[in-house]
Amino acid sequence: MTIYPSLRDCPVFVTGGATGIGAAIVAAFARQHARVGFLDIDAAAAASLIEGLVEDNLPPPWFREVDVTDVAALSNALESFATEVAATTVLVNNVADDTRHKPQDVTPEFWRRCLAVNLDAAYFASQAVFSAMAVARQGVILNLSSINALLGPVDMPGYVTAKAGLIGMTKALAREYGPSGVRVNGILPGWVATDRQLERWLTPEAEAEWMQHVALQTRIQAADVANLALFLAADDSAMITGQNIAIDGGRT
Repeated sequence: MTIYPSLRDCPVFVTGGATGIGAAIVAAFARQHARVGFLDIDAAAAASLIEGLVEDNLPPPWFREVDVTDVAALSNALESFATEVAATTVLVNNVADDTRHKPQDVTPEFWRRCLAVNLDAAYFASQAVFSAMAVARQGVILNLSSINALLGPVDMPGYVTAKAGLIGMTKALAREYGPSGVRVNGILPGWVATDRQLERWLTPEAEAEWMQHVALQTRIQAADVANLALFLAADDSAMITGQNIAIDGGRT
């Protein structure tokens, strides 16, 4: 693993960090000896992640159980992290819910919650950390979008719409926040072989179909996405902002 000196002691906050890609990102930053905080609604998974990091002789990350659709609770968590640890220098907006849904089955309530989780939380978390980043004249915001925003697969119109919104939000905030020294970039993973995907949708048949469309004939792992997040958070990428970068084995 590449070691980035600029990430040591850096205050990093990850939303949706207990499982999947989020957990890999939390662990990757912890191994850089960053000061990591994260939130999730799955307290049991969070405890397991923290226990594993402690067993690896790493400091336990800061954690709060939070539903990000509660904007006040989300903002309070970020404020508490700033008070108890340090003001966030790197924010990773990872939290997501890709539950499958048919277009005709979507109710106004489902649609609103889908966007609240997958899009709104990233905006309001970014809003919450910007002032301190602006004062420090440095900061990085990473938005986890998806190549599904580019491909438009079936049975997930709300999720695809939200992830497309993150692409636009990345562009907008990069321009808004750039004069204050804050960089904003998007990460667009392909089909990552997380436990959730393997249990629900990444069947052998679906994976065989996926492999017909990619250049690299191997699974994308959560650690691959985390490695990209490390680079985009570090000073090594100091002149990269407003970009939405696919990590998909050549699918797009």
